[in-house]
Amino acid sequence: MDFSKQKMGEIMRVLKGFILSICFAASMQLTGCGDNNSSNTPIVSQYAITEHATPATGRMANDITSGPDGNLWFTEEAGYIGKISTAGVITEYAVTTGGRPVFIAAGSDGNLWFTDMASPYIGKITITGSITVYSTGSIPSCITSGPDGNLWFTEMAGKIGKITTAGVVTEFDVPTINGYPFGIASGPDGNLWFTEQAGKIGKITTAGVITEYDVPSVGSFPFAITSGTDGNLWFTEIIGNKIGKITTAGVITEYAIPTMGSRPGGIASGLNGNLWFTETTGNKIGKITTGGAITEYTVPTSASNPGGITFGPDGNIWFTESNKIGVVK
Repeated sequence: MDFSKQKMGEIMRVLKGFILSICFAASMQLTGCGDNNSSNTPIVSQYAITEHATPATGRMANDITSGPDGNLWFTEEAGYIGKISTAGVITEYAVTTGGRPVFIAAGSDGNLWFTDMASPYIGKITITGSITVYSTGSIPSCITSGPDGNLWFTEMAGKIGKITTAGVVTEFDVPTINGYPFGIASGPDGNLWFTEQAGKIGKITTAGVITEYDVPSVGSFPFAITSGTDGNLWFTEIIGNKIGKITTAGVITEYAIPTMGSRPGGIASGLNGNLWFTETTGNKIGKITTGGAITEYTVPTSASNPGGITFGPDGNIWFTESNKIGVVK
């Protein structure tokens, strides 16, 4: 088995929710999962977390995004796309082509688009639940809506993909060999920004020109990325246990998370210019100001594997757990 296939196999085995809660020993030369020395300490705050159980256990809720219909839409690794109203009512739609839907984003066409980390395709689901799939060159990872009206996605095989709302796919090679591009987001500069698990942040123009920037912490495993209200991009470092900030000029600043070994994963921009992120093994939701001050909030259900996170149409922060959808109010 070549290295890339081995790495993908490891990722698929340990993918919990939106996060890679991983303890690589061989291919990534990492040991242990770290100590979580404060995960059992409740943190008092002005925020309250409410949880909504998904209809069936074991389907593994993964990513979540706000839809054009005023609902939240999420993926379930067992082969479903879910919809939850802001009142907590859940509807599920089976992906009849099989596979393992993982990441999801709202498109410019009023539909939701999702990736499947077991099959080389991008899926589209209408707000009424009709699903169409489009073939890609290799298995896609994360997906986001681009400033050009297209959907952009990463492929861990070393490419950045673009798919039009008509289903036409174009791919661009990432310069770093075995860089493993993963998270992707639209930036305030009109470009797409992505993480590389080899330790870089990449920028790609809508014409396909790529620039890469090294993350200061070696072996930090950059994961998810989002655009902040401060004009910067913010990303999680799942092994480095940090939140990173990169300016559009490529200057990177990192902030350590208080809980050791928290495995930060999903990240989203929220109210008042703050960024919110999930801590998979820390079992918390974190908030970081643009000045770098971090506050953490414990998820009520223990070992819930909080993963994907998004800003909802109701002004609250919504996130996925293994078998629940949570909301921070």
